[in-house]
Amino acid sequence: MLQPSEIDRLLVVMAHPDDVDFGSAGTIAKLTAHGVAVTYCLVTDGDAGGSDRAMSRAEMASTRRKEQTAAAAAVGVHDLIFLGHPDGRLESSLQLRRELSEVIRRVQPRVVLTQSPIRNLDRIYASHPDHLAVGEAAICAVYPDARNPFAFPELLEAGLEPWSVDEIWISGHPDPDTPVDVTEFVEQKLQALMCHISQHLDPAATEQRVRQWMAITATSLGLPEGSCAEAFRVVNSR
Repeated sequence: MLQPSEIDRLLVVMAHPDDVDFGSAGTIAKLTAHGVAVTYCLVTDGDAGGSDRAMSRAEMASTRRKEQTAAAAAVGVHDLIFLGHPDGRLESSLQLRRELSEVIRRVQPRVVLTQSPIRNLDRIYASHPDHLAVGEAAICAVYPDARNPFAFPELLEAGLEPWSVDEIWISGHPDPDTPVDVTEFVEQKLQALMCHISQHLDPAATEQRVRQWMAITATSLGLPEGSCAEAFRVVNSR
């Protein structure tokens, strides 16, 4: 895994607002503290989320964009891209691959952090169908699409030169191999997560559950007792 000092730009590609905050906000806070420029790309606005049936789906989408923007700011991220696809109906289509290839060529990240395309049967919440679709499309966009001048030639015609990403960090993978110690950034992560007010029926319970997850992750991957960690499957895509 590349270290913060080796990364100038990182692109996060997630299906829904709050996905990055549950799985990776501690890592993001650590990176931005080291001066890494981070961009969030949210494929949907999360319009199928929440539990308020009286709220229109358009209002929910608007609310979740605002919540994600506030959550991003809590961990030092101010560059957000919303693609506006419908929540709950994502597919790893050529269209989505083209859009993500365009984002990669524009942002020119050294690392792409995204979701797992592999279903985790031990932790089903990490394997929402939208997560799987985004993970598959994002990995395809990294390799081969974004680096191939003959893939989506209209991007080249628009002046977007091919771009090669060095690493992919996969969140929610059933077999993570790399922990990131985020003990110093737990409170920032939780601050970001709590920005998603529309999604938390019991904020205290959510906070407790996330703290437990991070402690278990740290222990299972060999970090010292009392540590908190997030974990990734790291793929060399050079």
